[in-house]
Amino acid sequence: MLELIWLVPALPLAGFLTLVAFGRRLGEPLAGWLATAAAGGSFIATVLVFIGLLGEDGHSRQFQQVLFDWIPLGSLKVEAGFLVDPLSITMALFITGVGSLIHLYSIGYMHGDEKFSKFFIYLNLFLFSMLMLVFGNNLIITFLGWEGVGACSYLLISFWHTRESAAVAGKKAFVTNRVGDWGFMVGTFLLWTTIGTVTYAEIGPAAHALTSTTGTAVSLLFLVAAAGKSAQLPLYVWLPDAMEGPTPVSALIHAATMVTSGVYLLVRLNPVLTDDALTVVAIIGAATALFAALSAVAQHDIKKVLAYSTVSQLGYMFLAIGSGAYVAAIFHVITHAFFKALLFLGSGSVIHGMHDEQDMRKMGALRALMPITAGTFIVGWLAIAGVPPFSGFWSKDEILLAAWEKSPVLWVVGLVTALLTAYYMSRQVFLVFFGEARWSEEGDHPVHPHESPWTMWVPLAVLAVAAVAGGAMNLPLVADWLVLEHFLEPVFEHGHLHHFTSSTGTKVGLAVVSVVAGLIGISFAAGAWLLRKISTNKLEPEFLENAMYVDAAYAKVVGGPGQKGFDMFAAFDSNVVDGAVNGAGRVVQMVGRFIQPAQSGYMRQYAIGIALGGLALVIWLLTGVV
Repeated sequence: MLELIWLVPALPLAGFLTLVAFGRRLGEPLAGWLATAAAGGSFIATVLVFIGLLGEDGHSRQFQQVLFDWIPLGSLKVEAGFLVDPLSITMALFITGVGSLIHLYSIGYMHGDEKFSKFFIYLNLFLFSMLMLVFGNNLIITFLGWEGVGACSYLLISFWHTRESAAVAGKKAFVTNRVGDWGFMVGTFLLWTTIGTVTYAEIGPAAHALTSTTGTAVSLLFLVAAAGKSAQLPLYVWLPDAMEGPTPVSALIHAATMVTSGVYLLVRLNPVLTDDALTVVAIIGAATALFAALSAVAQHDIKKVLAYSTVSQLGYMFLAIGSGAYVAAIFHVITHAFFKALLFLGSGSVIHGMHDEQDMRKMGALRALMPITAGTFIVGWLAIAGVPPFSGFWSKDEILLAAWEKSPVLWVVGLVTALLTAYYMSRQVFLVFFGEARWSEEGDHPVHPHESPWTMWVPLAVLAVAAVAGGAMNLPLVADWLVLEHFLEPVFEHGHLHHFTSSTGTKVGLAVVSVVAGLIGISFAAGAWLLRKISTNKLEPEFLENAMYVDAAYAKVVGGPGQKGFDMFAAFDSNVVDGAVNGAGRVVQMVGRFIQPAQSGYMRQYAIGIALGGLALVIWLLTGVV
């Protein structure tokens, strides 16, 4: 069944090509069902490949399928091929699984949109690109998928491009990700010139040839790449603005796929990550997690809260990688895919039921009118808040344990972030589903909240089950329950995999502290936003609402000194570079005009010239003098 690996990316690619040719003719809803079938077929193929991989011995679970030699250039040999191992198949399972649910959800959410079929063209292309990124057996194939998801994110974020804010958000995502692409390319070049390969199966055994300095340089370059895609400081600014895209895009990009590609890249390249680079990764991750959590507490847009929450959770994943806890990072990637996709799709259901209203200050008391959406959203809230036994508790606490063993300072930052996460997510739930109804069914803009159609609530129900039970794949304390850790271990045999050294008592104590912190956050939010016993006047400072003005500072720099710098470069290009090229052209024109009379077009003139030339040649031969 491992031979079926080509089917996994081929099915969404076939869906994309079919919709390009016939999508408009198929129309709504057939175009959506075709795209969903392609995504679902890809998931089924992934499950079959997974079963085939399980049939292999634990340390032999690696299969490569080479399609052809892509770049045979001197000593550089790049194959177009797929790598199936525990890491890639784990990623592919939730990418295709959650991706299929998002496709199904989109059929209901995008109902009536005039570009219905085009939306599903982009979704299928995005899924194909993400699978190429994950299954590529070398850095070049991964970069092909990397660029593919970058292009698709631009198309999807700016899908409603007639809105200026959406068009600007798409461009911001595209430009910001290009910064990360620079790191990816230069890191790849440096890695190849140092060890002579870009193939993952060969990078691990050859990583020992890297000096400490070179290894750190390569690691930091790929950190730049990962920070661009996975929205870490200072390259996070594109992700909150990406909320301008349709809500299924937010779920697809910010939960299960694109934003986790940076995490995947660093985990995949774990053999080359040095201790110094890992410390930098941990610090950036912790800083990003805290910064985004603080920004989330004062947001009013239901999707903006989740966007900053995503940035914060990605910071947690980087903290895990920096602590050497690669399994914990992937564990949180998976659980985050479940509960964050659930939360984003739930927010989309609320927006759909509220007739496109996104301001939480204009919601409230929706649990009775939207019971399925409310129930599933609450499950996602408890999971991300770290309430046991929901999945987020297990993965988050494993990261906090690794941070404790790395540095107590990092653990404190992670713990404060956990408290803030429980607070701002509770605030969101109380404002949206509880309290008083702050909307009206009468007046100039009446609102009639209602539950979403089955194509939207079925994915919510499935993801809610996953958000509850997902933690079972890697339960601590009992070795036999660490299923994910044992499955992934062969991938890290050449890397610096962290092994927990804390006693059972320490682990339990840290978990209890984490749960207490989460409960404090929930209790404070309940007192402020549900019971209204705590004044909320100072809980939403403008400083945090504007995300500490980092994005505004970027805009001022780019629009001020940056714009002047761009103008100077443009003037230099126009006057110096183009001037030199145009000057050379004018010289050629002048020479042409000077010799043009010799080319009159009269045959008699040419005949006289030939005769005179012949006579001069004869005289020279006879006398040696013309």
